[in-house]
Amino acid sequence: MALIKKKIFVTVGTTKFDELIETVLNTEVLKALSLKGYNEITLQIGKTIHVPDCTPRCGFVAIKYFNLSANIIEYVKAADLIISHAGAGSILDALGSKKNLIVVANQSLMDNHQLELAEQLYKDKHLYYCNCESLLNTIQTINFSELKPFVDERSKQIAKFINQIMGFPEQR
Repeated sequence: MALIKKKIFVTVGTTKFDELIETVLNTEVLKALSLKGYNEITLQIGKTIHVPDCTPRCGFVAIKYFNLSANIIEYVKAADLIISHAGAGSILDALGSKKNLIVVANQSLMDNHQLELAEQLYKDKHLYYCNCESLLNTIQTINFSELKPFVDERSKQIAKFINQIMGFPEQR
């Protein structure tokens, strides 16, 4: 019987968020993801010198990584689950591609406006969000069938919300 591939794409954007990569590769987190049926993971690790351990383990047959790519959307579309930093572009790419999404807030950022966007989209039931410390629990308790599909007309509302958070003048 052929193995059904269920892929995860983890993205930190163009920043450095080693804590997210280390957390995802933690044995307990990998086991929890494997129990949910996932068995391949691709890590986009951003601007870091950290080299992740890509040894297949804990039910994962493939663990790969790269630093940056001009075609991130290809990885998003190929994945069944996205685990992402809280960057607006990454969030909207995943939701626009109708992917299950867990947003992980980088708590080391000082003015974390990204968290406000993730919180609003969580309240609207489009995604799950957490921090690195609570990622394992989030994975263990997620039920993606409870989420509502992201409807593209809301993009304007989200852009308006982002502009408000950033203090930009209202667009007409």
